[in-house]
Amino acid sequence: MKIDEVTQLIEKQEKCPESWSKALQALWYDKKGNWDKAHRIVQSANDADSGWVHAYLHRKEGDNENARYWYNRSGHPEFTAELNQEWEQIALTLLKRI
Repeated sequence: MKIDEVTQLIEKQEKCPESWSKALQALWYDKKGNWDKAHRIVQSANDADSGWVHAYLHRKEGDNENARYWYNRSGHPEFTAELNQEWEQIALTLLKRI
């Protein structure tokens, strides 16, 4: 699935496919404007991908110290470019796995 297909799907559907990983589900709800739901999803997951999304969400929130913790935990370097670029990079990486 390509990134433009995902963004179109997000615009059309309210709910995310439940078969997707927790990390992708969190990205979905973040893109829908529901940061709290996205955060709840990754907060309860223990995998590296969810940690990566967790870092992105805290960076978006402006809590850079907490974001650094989650970047470290996920094994991904701290992202410094625009938030929308980070969202796309994470989404592209995770979409390759489905």
